[in-house]
Amino acid sequence: MKISPHETEYISAPNITPLVDVSLILVIIFMVTAPMLMQAGIRVLESKTGVAVGKHAAAENVCINLKTNRELTLDGKRVEWKTLPGELRKALKKSKDKLVAITAEEDNMVDDVVRLLDISRQNGARKLAIMKEQRNKI
Repeated sequence: MKISPHETEYISAPNITPLVDVSLILVIIFMVTAPMLMQAGIRVLESKTGVAVGKHAAAENVCINLKTNRELTLDGKRVEWKTLPGELRKALKKSKDKLVAITAEEDNMVDDVVRLLDISRQNGARKLAIMKEQRNKI
């Protein structure tokens, strides 16, 4: 059968080559960027000992205590969330190790603890420790 010059034959099969090309490029981009995304985080090491034994006295460290009602104490003095960064900077200037130990009760929100970690790091803390508040055993 001969096609006249006025009649055209249409291709009915879709061309998926560009779709495959774009998909493979996206897979390569995700493979390259995934390790970089996983590195941005806070490294937490769990202590293997049952009793906290440190090389420095607790007085040399900066201690933040977070209560369930979001009340904060910095080295035993009550502070507000708004004034915490300034007070923390002052306390870290006196500290040799620049270690901030955060003690929180079990019922605290993780968001508040992470916020304290961020505030501590932004205001000069080089080392961070998360402590669990000890309950008195009867």
